[in-house]
Amino acid sequence: MKPRLKFEHIYKAFPGVQAVRDFSLEAQSAEILALVGENGAGKSTLMNILSGAILADSGRIFLDGEEVMIDSPRRALELGITMIHQELALIPQMSVGQNIFLGREPRLSTLRAMVDWKELYRLAQQELDRLGLKISARDLVQDLTIAQRQMVEIAKALSYKARLIVLDEPTSALSEREIETLFDLMRSLRQHGVTLIFISHRLEEVFAVADRIAVMRDGQLIGVKAANEISRDEVVEMMVGRELKEFFPKANVQRGALVLSVRGLKRGKNLRGINLDLYQGEIVGVAGLVGSGRSELARAIFGADRVEAGKISLNGKEIQLHKPEDAIRLGIGFVPEDRKAQGLFLGQSVRSNIVISLLNRISQLGFIRFKLADELVEKMIRQLNIKTPSVQQRVRNLSGGNQQKVVIARWMSLNPKVLILDEPTRGVDVAAKAEIHALISKLAGQGVSILMISSELLEILGVSDRILVMREGNITAEFSRKEATQEAIMRAATGQVDNQRLSLQSQTV
Repeated sequence: MKPRLKFEHIYKAFPGVQAVRDFSLEAQSAEILALVGENGAGKSTLMNILSGAILADSGRIFLDGEEVMIDSPRRALELGITMIHQELALIPQMSVGQNIFLGREPRLSTLRAMVDWKELYRLAQQELDRLGLKISARDLVQDLTIAQRQMVEIAKALSYKARLIVLDEPTSALSEREIETLFDLMRSLRQHGVTLIFISHRLEEVFAVADRIAVMRDGQLIGVKAANEISRDEVVEMMVGRELKEFFPKANVQRGALVLSVRGLKRGKNLRGINLDLYQGEIVGVAGLVGSGRSELARAIFGADRVEAGKISLNGKEIQLHKPEDAIRLGIGFVPEDRKAQGLFLGQSVRSNIVISLLNRISQLGFIRFKLADELVEKMIRQLNIKTPSVQQRVRNLSGGNQQKVVIARWMSLNPKVLILDEPTRGVDVAAKAEIHALISKLAGQGVSILMISSELLEILGVSDRILVMREGNITAEFSRKEATQEAIMRAATGQVDNQRLSLQSQTV
């Protein structure tokens, strides 16, 4: 039986970088093939070659046994190859049906210049119904959840009669329930003969849905194994080229004095009277489903969002936070969920991104002391092992993990008392995750109080000293490190609390 897809000796180089080298791989029909590797391993380059975004320097591609030339995205679509990116390519102000058939609208037989809207919505609804989606083709995309938009992207892909679909980090903004819905859909597509290439940094998801796992490192294929014939540790070792013994390096730190206290914090439906305490050197994890109010809590404590009621105290003294500058001045740092949109100046250098919050400390008479700035930045680069050719490198050219380290370096340079981390390892590879986990543990050891929000339960369990679980704007449970389990956290996150201790929430405001 001929493979659905075959790469044969693919090479691709960019100035100074051999992105893909001698890459050969087969993907079968009706298969979910996971493609994993660190950032910079060559996955994106390879998939851009497959989708026609860039051309390979040499090598051949076969589709169902026939050699094909994919010299444009349009050609890839004609061949039945579609790619669903992490940043969805839908137009929010248009309807679902319009998005599915954008640029391919059916025309009236009598007036070819006019769109046959009735037929467009009929065909679009047919694609949605085929996937069992409870979405109307006439709904506006802006009214859909992120998960529903992801499904619309798949419906759009199938409308091209796709035989091969590439999903690039499709779960990054989905809740646990939404992820399982997506996986069910992927399995259904596999049963109908579609080949899926699944790219993800979340290895627990890879093992949950993939038939086989292909590992890339330094632009090369390291190996391919059936998912039931290889362990997570073996995959990690193949990805990083070394044994990763300590994925969650957690130092035991003696908890110090109370640093941050929050009482009765309210903001609409997102925060319904939150109480929490954070001690010196402590890492408190915040778990919960998407929409539970986790990010809103972080933004409120940082002064990014105004609250309706409640008070925040730092070192026993009530503070007023009207804007982020107030929090920064008091020693509170914040690494936001979306580093590209909210945490970085992508067109600026590594140096500019790190020193932007301490210009007053490195300036004299209104002029920046660049020698002092460079010394500080070089120190941060060494401490955090940021991989960059120079302090002048633009941040957009760094890998996801190194971009995240730059954001963390900015706050480290300010010596914060409290550091709030919202999804600190989202979209970074396993090696960078381990480094960031080690860095979080190191900061706690230096006395920094850390509030960490994460959708990854293994991360919450592996890094936290205490765990708070949020649901519908409330903290529904609190666990010590020893008490916490994935099952207990999920019960609290979904409202199935079984006599959990609600110590903080039971306190009188």
